[in-house]
Amino acid sequence: MAETLSDAVARRRTFAIIAHPDAGKTTLTEKLLLFGGAIQLAGEVKAKKDRIQTRSDWMKIERERGISVVTSVMTFEYGDHVFNLLDTPGHEDFADDTYRTLTAVDAAVMVLDAARGIEPRTLKLFEVCRLRDIPIITFVNKLDRESRNPFEILDEIEEKLALDTAPITWPIGLGKNFSGTYHLKHNTVRRSDADVEPIAVNGPEADNVAGLLPEYQREAFIEEVNLAREACRPFDMESFREGHLTPVYFGSALRNFGVRDLIEAIGDWAPVPRAQEGDSRKVEATEEKMTSFVFKIQANMDPNHRDRIAFVRVCSGRLQRGMKAKLVRTGKQISLTAPQFFFARNRITADEAVAGDVVGIPNHGTLRIGDTLTEGEDILFRGVPNFAPEILRRVRLSDAMKAKKLREALQQMAEEGVVQLFSPEDGSPAIVGVVGALQLDVLKERLKMEYTLPVDFEISRFSICRWISSDTKGEVDKFIAAHRGDIARDLDDDPVYLAQHQFGLNYEAERWKDIRFTAVKDYQVRELA
Repeated sequence: MAETLSDAVARRRTFAIIAHPDAGKTTLTEKLLLFGGAIQLAGEVKAKKDRIQTRSDWMKIERERGISVVTSVMTFEYGDHVFNLLDTPGHEDFADDTYRTLTAVDAAVMVLDAARGIEPRTLKLFEVCRLRDIPIITFVNKLDRESRNPFEILDEIEEKLALDTAPITWPIGLGKNFSGTYHLKHNTVRRSDADVEPIAVNGPEADNVAGLLPEYQREAFIEEVNLAREACRPFDMESFREGHLTPVYFGSALRNFGVRDLIEAIGDWAPVPRAQEGDSRKVEATEEKMTSFVFKIQANMDPNHRDRIAFVRVCSGRLQRGMKAKLVRTGKQISLTAPQFFFARNRITADEAVAGDVVGIPNHGTLRIGDTLTEGEDILFRGVPNFAPEILRRVRLSDAMKAKKLREALQQMAEEGVVQLFSPEDGSPAIVGVVGALQLDVLKERLKMEYTLPVDFEISRFSICRWISSDTKGEVDKFIAAHRGDIARDLDDDPVYLAQHQFGLNYEAERWKDIRFTAVKDYQVRELA
């Protein structure tokens, strides 16, 4: 019997993993994929050459530095659920990519280093989740190393994030004595993730719980567990779904502790695909008509084929291979001939995807970040904005004969969201804008590897970029005419004002009261000619 749309949607769990760099996010991702059967061998952060295919980090710069700089999308099954896992960049220089990714998920797993607790990047990512009311499950990682007391970590989450905590499991020992996890409510123990089913016990004092620890640590452990049960909040589903409370799990992804508890929690507690806000109405996931939006573009994932994949979050209905969909921005129909599911670097054709799923759609520049696809309805999903860059640079090319090739490459990189591209009105060379310096390293690496364009960067005389607009007719044109040398156009041909410093921006804002200078630009549909 064919699965109904409601049943298919109810099985989906779409979540992101957020963490400070080095908290163990990539290792955790791989273990989740391993349990889901998407990979056969989990590679460590500095993977051996023959293991690289198993990893979610695929770009050369990622492998060299042991960090994620692009969002990876992975779909896998575990138990009765279909999981869509979005592994976000941990580095703050890629904040815009992470923000866009968080528009496409229904829940998040926050990974903390047991020794370091809440770090600056974790705090920023959490604030984005809070803005979007995304429920968070916390995984305290690296308990097999030198760690802080679990109560200390719980207190820090509550104080720094103003988020209630409800510990679900408790570590049996810390550091070299870490021996497994104890479920506070169910009185069960998992010595490692090899235990598919947890072992029922009589309590923390049982031989197969406290008995796992050296004798001098047993009494303190039993007291901790009893205190956690009495003093900590119980889990409350409503409070969790509203983003006020986080269930907390302890473990070590590298040593296979606690990951199975975590994946089961995501299946049991993470929300089913939720309704999405459109510009004219709210779209329910179980509606029959397909709607979806593009939150990411990735080019050249396969170096052998200059492919270009638009990642879409399906918001309602069924997206089927071969169907025609309306691209609302242009009003034109496009054919979805080969939608794809991703398993780390591997991919398979998706005959059908339902609300909550994330699929890749190969295209040649037709789709852009923020685009909405429907079965005919004119509706736009909001919330995939552009942020003003914090670093502006000119690109210097050693071989002037390749200038046209560079323009095309920069255009593609800008459409993909790697950088923002600004074309000055006075005809001077293009300026690229990024949030952080590491993005420039990625741009340089990819231009060299994918386009055989060795480049360097020059300091621009500008340091600030703002989009300009006005409710007064003709005011923007007057401003542009008066500042021709300081005006550029973005990828959508919208005007931006380039300032040399904050004082200059403030000065112009005082003089031109009717001009809006904005640091965030919402996605817009352009009027058709």
